[in-house]
Amino acid sequence: MGRLTKDPELRKTANDTSVCSFTLAVDRRFKNASGQRETDFIPCVAWRQQADFASRYFSKGSRMAVVGSIQPRSWDDNDGKRHYITEVIVDEIYFADSRRDDGGRDSNSYDRSNAQRSSKPASIPEGDGFLPVDSDDTSLPFDI
Repeated sequence: MGRLTKDPELRKTANDTSVCSFTLAVDRRFKNASGQRETDFIPCVAWRQQADFASRYFSKGSRMAVVGSIQPRSWDDNDGKRHYITEVIVDEIYFADSRRDDGGRDSNSYDRSNAQRSSKPASIPEGDGFLPVDSDDTSLPFDI
């Protein structure tokens, strides 16, 4: 789980398969000798529906949780130099932001423009946020 370092980059293969690349900044669980948390930058690749999902609903700074496998690969550039990278091949992607961020906007919004939205449904009354419960515990909320 981490934050996106920039907007996910969606591309299509020659046979129109979606592939999305992004990098997650992941804080380590422990502090270093100077008392600071270090951050690892994890390159990730998602394919097909997961690629479309990532590019549509996430943007720079969004918190994302992924499930996948680590895969090393290498390639030769035009000068013949060999390059190596280890990536997470993403199988599953989850929203990891809280429901509302500090700015008051819905951080899990499907709108990439990050427009202001009310995260409180109109049916929730003011006060403690709970609806009244009928004191008759013999009634069922459905017909049998």
